[in-house]
Amino acid sequence: MDSQAIAKVQFLQRQAASLLLFQSVLQTDVGVAFLELLQAIRYAEADAKNCLQAYGNYFRCLAAKNQNWEEYLITQILRDENPFTKLAQQQPFHRLPPALVAAAKHDLQLLQHLHDCSSAYLSEWVQSVAHLPVSPVVWYLQQPSKEGTTHELDLIEKLQNLENWGDAVQELAAYYRQFGTGLFAEYKALRWQGGKFVGIPHFDAVKLSELAGYESQKATLLKNTEFLLSGQMALHVLLYGSRGSGKSSLVKALLNEYGDRNLRLLEVAKSQLQDLPTIVEQLRGVPQKFIIFVDDLSFEEDDDAFKALKVVLEGNLTARPQNVVVYATSNRRHLVREFFTDRPARGEQEEVHAWDTMQEKLSFSDRFGLTLTFEPVDQKTYLTIIHHLANLAGINLPQEDLEHQALQWAIRHNGRSGRTARQFIDFLKADLMLFGSQNNSPAT
Repeated sequence: MDSQAIAKVQFLQRQAASLLLFQSVLQTDVGVAFLELLQAIRYAEADAKNCLQAYGNYFRCLAAKNQNWEEYLITQILRDENPFTKLAQQQPFHRLPPALVAAAKHDLQLLQHLHDCSSAYLSEWVQSVAHLPVSPVVWYLQQPSKEGTTHELDLIEKLQNLENWGDAVQELAAYYRQFGTGLFAEYKALRWQGGKFVGIPHFDAVKLSELAGYESQKATLLKNTEFLLSGQMALHVLLYGSRGSGKSSLVKALLNEYGDRNLRLLEVAKSQLQDLPTIVEQLRGVPQKFIIFVDDLSFEEDDDAFKALKVVLEGNLTARPQNVVVYATSNRRHLVREFFTDRPARGEQEEVHAWDTMQEKLSFSDRFGLTLTFEPVDQKTYLTIIHHLANLAGINLPQEDLEHQALQWAIRHNGRSGRTARQFIDFLKADLMLFGSQNNSPAT
């Protein structure tokens, strides 16, 4: 490798080492592989084996992300969490500290130099250092990978065509203020696990159009979610009713309906509810709107999760953030289990205010602003759901035959419910696709 190329590599290393705020952009698998490759080829007499291994690792990391180096680097900038991006979410640009803005401009200019170091250049440098007859295969995509949201892709294209990235600092600040950073910008669905947020790349794709029945409950939940998205004070919601009635599916479908409007669905297991006050504080002040989803909720007596959820629902001295609501599902109207022994009775160890204790348990569900009741479906509603799902699935059977099979299925499988209807239609669709067995009822 000639002296000019060596000087270029060493210049890029200095740029990377000089970052003030955006260091974590290069602390990912791809970023580390890129820096290790620069280190391997920075000398004219570099070890050929190390260079080839470093290039192979860099190639593999990009292929795993299915992005070009240039697109990947900008995506990391858009999602990076650092003092500038965090403060830009909370304050307008003119109120940001001048030193922070200057540091952001400085880093963007440095990162632009790294962006311009394409995989083709790296391949040629490796060929020279390793004395190969041809350069190693270059990882590239002829078309952008389309990974990310529409607003991310638009800004990626704009930066790639900009002469000086430092000039985009105000536009980037506006982007962070509108769309946020980190996991909340990358994922629409997340869960709280092991004391941290974890992104869910492949969430349930159920859509509102697939859910038939319970139209008034659906309309109320949609209206409350619109309140949340518009910045109004939305209510916490308890979805209570029989199993298989579609309570959980309805909540999940909200994400597919409103995910492009900055809605996020955060799943919190009952075993993690004691962390709920901490979770809510971490969601305060970010641009996204959050539904904290708690499925199949119920409590034992003296459950710490009961106390944590009560704090979030009722509030304390800390103001409740307007971008967070709790949507919980339960098969129990009274969420705290009550035993006959809990009821007031005379005895040597009787609690002085036992009736008050019992009422607190029974009234816990009342702390939700909205309680939506999902009663067991009757036969008419069940068949309405069947016809709706069959139409969506493109199943064209005579009405009498379809209804007969659906009712037989319900008798033999878990009774009438939206879940049973979905299972029947899924089975019937697969049966017809593979075997065309219209004459053999899947219910048998």
